[in-house]
Amino acid sequence: MTNQNTAEQKIIKKKVMIDSKADLVWYAWTKSDRVSQWFAGKAIVEPEVGGKYELYFEPGNEVGNCTKGCTIIGLEPFKSLSFTWKGPDPLAELMNQSSKLTEVNVTLQEIGEQTEVTVTHTGWGEGQEWQRAIDWHVMAWDQVLSSLKSALEAGEGELCCQP
Repeated sequence: MTNQNTAEQKIIKKKVMIDSKADLVWYAWTKSDRVSQWFAGKAIVEPEVGGKYELYFEPGNEVGNCTKGCTIIGLEPFKSLSFTWKGPDPLAELMNQSSKLTEVNVTLQEIGEQTEVTVTHTGWGEGQEWQRAIDWHVMAWDQVLSSLKSALEAGEGELCCQP
């Protein structure tokens, strides 16, 4: 996994190579039942522009620590997926208002029998609290991509960011 965190530019960029074809990686991001195997315990994904991209990280909790209300803002099947994003509850006041949602872009590039997955997270504000949000997401995206890799390569994804 490579890191390219440029706080000065307010961009988080993470890459990972996965021993899997791009179509399987695509479905891991865009099929609710597959997303819930490696990312969040419950997922509602409607793979179309304007469709839901909602992840519920705590079983039974559909109001906190989730991306309820987030939507897909762009997709090119098997190549890229973009969606709005909400932070965890400790960052909710800062980044979970509709006018302050950040954006996540996932791109896939098949290279032989592997797929390079790049996650780019943008839309950060200024100040110490936003830096705290960036730092938390740098850690979280490492966990997310590690879980995706494990799930696709060994069938052993671990859900991200569990309390």
